[in-house]
Amino acid sequence: MLSHSRTVRTLAFAIAAIAGYVDAVGFLGSGAFFVSFMSGNTTRLGVGLAGNGDAAMVAAILIASFIAGVAATSLLRRIMPPGRRLGLTLAFCAALLTGATISMGQLGTVIPFAMLAFGMGGINLALESEGEVRFGLTYMTGTLIKLGTRLADAIAGQPRSDWLALLLLWLALSSGAVLGGLVFGAIALAALWPAVAALWLLAIVSLLVAKA
Repeated sequence: MLSHSRTVRTLAFAIAAIAGYVDAVGFLGSGAFFVSFMSGNTTRLGVGLAGNGDAAMVAAILIASFIAGVAATSLLRRIMPPGRRLGLTLAFCAALLTGATISMGQLGTVIPFAMLAFGMGGINLALESEGEVRFGLTYMTGTLIKLGTRLADAIAGQPRSDWLALLLLWLALSSGAVLGGLVFGAIALAALWPAVAALWLLAIVSLLVAKA
């Protein structure tokens, strides 16, 4: 049986891959906005304010939706049974992705993507422990900074070997993005359905394990 830390890492890799996939599909489908990478949308907001008000508005909506998703999920987790928080958090985010995918093309241009950003914000709390977000699952800047410092530790001969886990987390997200781009090229926004199915599967397995 996998140790707890290894199980958490495996879940982190799976969630990061889904996040990368969803972000790639969202980026291609929304006209180059992000649904999980808010640093990119902040840059788009700034550039938009300098010359494109419509782009700035879309970026601002996505950023606000992401923050709202984090806040709402954090509040919900406080009333969830501790042993089921992971599965219920994943199920909540899977339901949001399902609604967003169903509503693509029916609720205007921005709202479905705002729903995706809301869900992607919430999914970052899936592996929260004692109020601390252990992994950035939908963004990698912090992870890459840690990777660089851990590599420096390894080169200097310090016993810090977790650089490989950080590299694998980045590879999981980037691989998901590659797959999302390929599937979007074949079936457009219907490419979100495999991510929805994968997230529901993770939620169901997590709930079954918690129940056992």
